[in-house]
Amino acid sequence: MKIDMHCHVKEGSIDSRVGIEEYIEILKKKGFQGMVITDHDTYNGYRYWKENIKGKKHTDFVVLKGIEYDTRDAGHILVIMPEGVKIRLLEMRGMPLALLIDLVHRNGGVLGPAHPCGEKYMSFTHARKFYQSPEIIKRFDFVEGFNSCETTESNAGAMKLAKKYGKLTTGGSDSHKSECVGRGYTILPEPVSCETELISLIHKKTPLKTGGVLYNKTTKEKIGKINKFLVYSFWVYNKSGELLKRHGRNKKMEEEHPFDPIDPIELYYHP
Repeated sequence: MKIDMHCHVKEGSIDSRVGIEEYIEILKKKGFQGMVITDHDTYNGYRYWKENIKGKKHTDFVVLKGIEYDTRDAGHILVIMPEGVKIRLLEMRGMPLALLIDLVHRNGGVLGPAHPCGEKYMSFTHARKFYQSPEIIKRFDFVEGFNSCETTESNAGAMKLAKKYGKLTTGGSDSHKSECVGRGYTILPEPVSCETELISLIHKKTPLKTGGVLYNKTTKEKIGKINKFLVYSFWVYNKSGELLKRHGRNKKMEEEHPFDPIDPIELYYHP
């Protein structure tokens, strides 16, 4: 089963120009049977699919719910939770990686770094947590080994990282534009119909085939020097968001885990 495991749709990502229906149509033409919607810190794209399209159109195509979570200290992390599991905290960006891992694993989900050797602040190996505790990578369930919007060097570094720590690799387009859709793929050894089945394959360490074609020049190469400005702008955006949402996250955590806080040291730690 061929799926794109890193997808951004305009119903959930303000920086995506591709609607969910257009996305599916392009993928189907390219021989894909499924996709994982991984919008930043929101399930709105998947909600749109579920409320407006699921069961009515594209019944021969599997759409799974995921998220690309912006951590406080480790860049972007891809998260997939079991079917039916709803955790509002995953839509409140800025958790530290250690807390995110505990939250996801305690609720049966899996996670791994997106484009781990990519841009500063946005990618695991170029983020604070990697320099402080590089061995935390052992707690990931997979590594995104191919991202069509990254460079050859970035993807090679990701594959090397996965091999070193014996991690499964996934592949995705990370597309925000129609011309990039389906340029990255993951081939599953058997079909899945829901998130729980995909998680089961990952838990079993079932080998996944990943690859694709790079998106011509990467976005950062196309925009040139302004890319550095955008990278630092992202850091400011993420840091300010983390501070603004910290109280709400902590309150939500106390409500959902009143007698068993996932990580009280991380939860109430203020750097």
